[in-house]
Amino acid sequence: MQRRSFLIGAAAMLGLGQTARADIVKVRIGVGGKPLLYYLPLTIAERKGFFKEEGIEAEINDFGGGARSLQALIGGSVDIVTGAYEHTLRMQAKGQDVRAVCELGRLPAIVIGVRKDLADTVKTVADLKGRKIGVTAPGSSTALTAQFAMIKAGLKASDAPLIGIGGGAGAIAAMKKGEIDAVSHLDPVVAKLEADGDIKVLVDTRTDEGTRLLFGGPNPAAVVYTKQDWIERHAAGTQKVVNAFAKALKWLAAASPEEIADLVPPAYHFGDRALYVQAVKNSAPTYSRTGIPSRDGMNSVLDLVRTLDPELQGAQIDLAKTFEDRFVKRAME
Repeated sequence: MQRRSFLIGAAAMLGLGQTARADIVKVRIGVGGKPLLYYLPLTIAERKGFFKEEGIEAEINDFGGGARSLQALIGGSVDIVTGAYEHTLRMQAKGQDVRAVCELGRLPAIVIGVRKDLADTVKTVADLKGRKIGVTAPGSSTALTAQFAMIKAGLKASDAPLIGIGGGAGAIAAMKKGEIDAVSHLDPVVAKLEADGDIKVLVDTRTDEGTRLLFGGPNPAAVVYTKQDWIERHAAGTQKVVNAFAKALKWLAAASPEEIADLVPPAYHFGDRALYVQAVKNSAPTYSRTGIPSRDGMNSVLDLVRTLDPELQGAQIDLAKTFEDRFVKRAME
């Protein structure tokens, strides 16, 4: 009887364990340069345990550039991406139902700078013609911003070669070794290059003013996006993921730069914690407070992708299908 009771009890415990495990949602998340402050809410959600709190087992894959993480989503090797909002527009134009579910950055936070020894020759974006511009990856938001800036300056998007330099220490090394003439990049890479006197800034979208100067208005940046069919199959899982990011945004809004520097992996500091703290201060205004982009901002990004890609000029893109706001509204309550 004792053995039978033990077996029954063990079976019951095993059943409870299986139920608990069944509540865990495994999610493969793609990102294009995780150490970049552009993607800081992802690192916060991970390091603060917000994914675990929501019952998410997150497998984070860093592809070094946003275009590559998008390819991973389309190819099926990740379920969700933290990446630039413009990718949802491009996919919708191609008949791929990819939708954002949470805004992470309300400003692009991208800086275009020229190598200091060229600053007397390259004084404006128009002078970048023929110059090698380092970006996280061709096709990523850093690349698109560089191309858009060139068009606005009277050049063609193809007037300067774009060189993929990734999102970490390799990007800094590329500038210091003279492998590139200019850079379109993000903090903390930009903060390090500025502090070391390696670049002169030409365009700065870390501020409202700088964003308006380039884009004419607000311009949402990093979002959480996925395929609509994944949302339909995993509505509860989508809500859990968005809840975790909403917690990250709320924590970020209240945290000091020093607290953020303490939270992230030390490797993110590039060997200079004080500089990282300054980079966080620089990027603080860029993060979303509501998780939802403005309609003006969405239209601004639509103008950007149509300007850069003639094939999208006549494409019918329903902005309502590019952002699914029901999950973030619930998460932000």
